[in-house]
Amino acid sequence: MKKNFLFVLLLAASAFMNAQTQQSTKTESSVSFGVKGGYSLSSMKFFDEKLDSKSYFYAGIVAEQPLSPKFGLQAEVLYTQLGGKIAYPAVAIVGNEVVNVGNMTVEYRLNQIQVPISAKYYIIPNLSASAGMNFGFNISTKAETSNAITGTEKSNYDGIKTLNLFPFLGAEYKINDKFFVDARYHFNFIEINKGNGIPVKVGFLQAGVGYKFK
Repeated sequence: MKKNFLFVLLLAASAFMNAQTQQSTKTESSVSFGVKGGYSLSSMKFFDEKLDSKSYFYAGIVAEQPLSPKFGLQAEVLYTQLGGKIAYPAVAIVGNEVVNVGNMTVEYRLNQIQVPISAKYYIIPNLSASAGMNFGFNISTKAETSNAITGTEKSNYDGIKTLNLFPFLGAEYKINDKFFVDARYHFNFIEINKGNGIPVKVGFLQAGVGYKFK
């Protein structure tokens, strides 16, 4: 089902971009599209316990529709991974003694297709601020457990919703007509766990570069 949904999502994005590129490029409201990628740093929380941060990358496509010289709408389709890591003391019983055998670590990995939708305000022609919602669709959720006794074990982490919502604020600077740099922070206001499970929240920073074809 997730594969079918991902196919429909990408097909819709492709249809949107093709339709927009058929508009007249002579008008101020013509759409621009391109590619972008960069660095992602996510912070995961169980209850109020913060896990070690996870670094990864993101990459994808972007389309912007100007509404006026000051305002615009932007849509993207990105691939990235969120998560975190936590370590616990591990013990083993040797004879009649309890012996510390190091730490047991658990790393959580959420592979996502993200669809950020944002409204942009141009402070000056090359600098804009944005606010929006990022719709994160989990294509896989994994937990990797490792310790000195059992080694490394991987398993599915089923406690996470298929769709996660992340409100965000960001900024973009156009270096020239083609290249830009941007950064945004996604807030952990909304829990991503299913039902009455352990409360899980994720916030993350994305910062990178992009290239506009038009």
